[in-house]
Amino acid sequence: MQDPLSSSVPPSTPPEGPKPPRRRRRSWLATLLIGFVGLIVAGLVCAGLVLGYALVVATPNLPSLDALTDYRPKVPLRIYTRDHVLIGEFGEERRDIVHFQDVPANLKNAILAIEDARFYDHGGVDLAGIARAGFVALTAGHATQGASTITMQVARNFFLSSEKTYTRKIYEMLLAYKIESKLSKDQILEVYMNQIYLGQRAYGFASAARVYFGKDLKDLTLAECAMLAGLPKAPSAYNPVVNPKRAKVRQEYILERMLELRYITREQYDAAAAQPLVVKGAGKEFSVHAEYVAEMVRQMMYAQYHEEAYTRGLNVVTTIDSADQDVAYHALRKGLMDYERRHGYRGPEAFIDLPADTDDREQAIDDALVEHPDNGELVAAVVTAANPKEVRATFMDGNSASIVGDGLRFAQFALSARAQPSQKIRPGAIIRVARNNAGEWSITQLPQIEGAFISVVPQDGAIRALVGGFDFNKNKFNHVTQAWRQPGSSFKPFIYSASLDKGLGPATIINDAPLFFSAAETGGQAWEPKNYGGGFDGPMTMRTALMKSKNLVSIRILNHIGTKYAQQYITHFGFDAERHPAYLPMALGAGLVTPLQMATGYAVFANGGYRVNPYLIAEVTDQRGMVVAQAQPLVAEQNAPRAIDPRNAYIMNSLLQSVAQRGTGAKSNVLKRADLGGKTGTTNDSRDAWFAGYQHTLAAIAWIGYDNPRSLGDKETGGGLALPVWIDYMQKALAGVPEYKMAMPDGIVALGDELYYADALPGHGFVSTVGISQAALDAANAGSGASGANQAPPEQLGAQEKEDIMNLFRKH
Repeated sequence: MQDPLSSSVPPSTPPEGPKPPRRRRRSWLATLLIGFVGLIVAGLVCAGLVLGYALVVATPNLPSLDALTDYRPKVPLRIYTRDHVLIGEFGEERRDIVHFQDVPANLKNAILAIEDARFYDHGGVDLAGIARAGFVALTAGHATQGASTITMQVARNFFLSSEKTYTRKIYEMLLAYKIESKLSKDQILEVYMNQIYLGQRAYGFASAARVYFGKDLKDLTLAECAMLAGLPKAPSAYNPVVNPKRAKVRQEYILERMLELRYITREQYDAAAAQPLVVKGAGKEFSVHAEYVAEMVRQMMYAQYHEEAYTRGLNVVTTIDSADQDVAYHALRKGLMDYERRHGYRGPEAFIDLPADTDDREQAIDDALVEHPDNGELVAAVVTAANPKEVRATFMDGNSASIVGDGLRFAQFALSARAQPSQKIRPGAIIRVARNNAGEWSITQLPQIEGAFISVVPQDGAIRALVGGFDFNKNKFNHVTQAWRQPGSSFKPFIYSASLDKGLGPATIINDAPLFFSAAETGGQAWEPKNYGGGFDGPMTMRTALMKSKNLVSIRILNHIGTKYAQQYITHFGFDAERHPAYLPMALGAGLVTPLQMATGYAVFANGGYRVNPYLIAEVTDQRGMVVAQAQPLVAEQNAPRAIDPRNAYIMNSLLQSVAQRGTGAKSNVLKRADLGGKTGTTNDSRDAWFAGYQHTLAAIAWIGYDNPRSLGDKETGGGLALPVWIDYMQKALAGVPEYKMAMPDGIVALGDELYYADALPGHGFVSTVGISQAALDAANAGSGASGANQAPPEQLGAQEKEDIMNLFRKH
């Protein structure tokens, strides 16, 4: 009898015997496959039931989507130079907002390939993906895979925690459906690309492109797009700065996925996989060193906007010129390092013990160099072997260098047997090395000395360059704005300017002779001022005295015009009267100034006599580009008030050009310009070194000294220390700027080789001499044929004094 379940067609072959093992294995695999499919179906059914129930029960409790529909992300404060080079960024979240249409196709595809290939097909929740993740969780005993779509990630980032619980996952799915009902796919993807965290404090792909590659999003290559697309899964694990090898593996996997999905061709894949990636290192976000500028702006913006300054997306455009700033930064560092080389090697920064075990030794070196980070071109290294002819040292990255020959010269004594233990270079010593122009390493050291540099546009006070110290990370004290120091002889021009309005002029003859003030006269200790280097040159013109920076002449000028008058007069240039007591040492720059104040003061001489206010912020805009604030500077010859008479400005310009061409600032002649003016400054015991100078379009100040004032050395002066920094800056900053000749204003008369106020000519209000005895004056008059009472016999005068006075009177 036929089996009712069998086929009606009789078999053509006899019934088979026992199935062979192969068929039994296939049956088992089929059963497993059916079971797996069943699980998927069951998962889908369960997911549907759960979602259906959740939609009924939980929907009323879902949060509002205002944060998405009115998307206002936290955007940091950004600070730019006037030519729009980024120099600072402040805020917990680095973020650049980019619109969907501006995102390159390669980046969109890379993100979809790795995060959600079916993004444009599902409704916010990928049920197949959930079932797959559920099956893995069942077999593993715990959740090991996520099933989050891009929409679900947006829901989590905005409204939920990142904990891996089934309750949170259900809310995430519900929110994803709600988001999909309110926003288009492109809008959701745009929010995702702007909001997601990608490591290095970068939020959003536009910010990550700048942080990791220093590029705008539109300039990314396919390889770079794939690298960035790998970050959302685990920014710390796949960060190309921290873990370049792991990031490369992740990038190649994403490229493979893009190839599988036919987003790219095989040729594109091969080219992208082979492309070497140049990733910016940590702390190298900015191409121009303007840390002191950025911090100044940050403080100003915080004072105005408080915490909102860091989240509103404000963009600050400063007056800084990126090229000028770069030149100033390197010029000051070079000047300070030149000083260090002249004053010898102090010894290693620290010492560590080097373990014998290789791994332990590498770890010890790494730990030590973390505490001694590189400083620009000054690289930290740990000495592993040393003798007078060679030093071997290891860097943070594990590479080593051999220093030989001239590279050891600076520290040669520290390699000798006579070196003190604290100075000796030996294994375990932490030293600094730098490459020379030939690429060879040499031993150097971090400077203890500090400096400052600032340049401003004299016509409106715009700050073009500002360097507040050797290195912001080493010393955040801004010496341009915060260092109150004695200006020394660089302050003398302001006293000379005051004297011009009291009848003196460049031709006034002043005696450079000894002075002594008793304790009764000073109200304290007796004072016997000296010239730099000692010695006295006798009578000389005021022009010569400023060129030679004669202290005794400056004191006599101040004594003649009155200290109270001079104290009030210097406020026209922006100085604080209370910081310049009305005593004769004010003539030698014994008061206190900042480099910023000096720049303001010298701008007056450069612009023809107008007082302008230095300013740093040109414009502030919000993230939409709307102008929030704009500078309205005082401008010379427009709305700036006059600080000094135009005649005074013209004559002072002439005097200061003489200093720059034939006086203590004559090194500036290397620039081959006739329109430079300036003054050196060196304080008592050489504690401060200055050069303050200008060209009509740029006034600049260089200062060098120790934070805790001490002597820079007997032979260190403003002309030798600060002036070379000023020259290095001006050489590039004035390249292509035509020479300027100041127009002579009305009210000035040129007699012989000198300039006079028209209402203060010799014999009619002009003060012809200061500090010269009547006897000497009468004798000079007699020698020149002039008649006068009380003529002293020639034997009462010194021979040199008579000769000097006779020559001066013949000339004038």
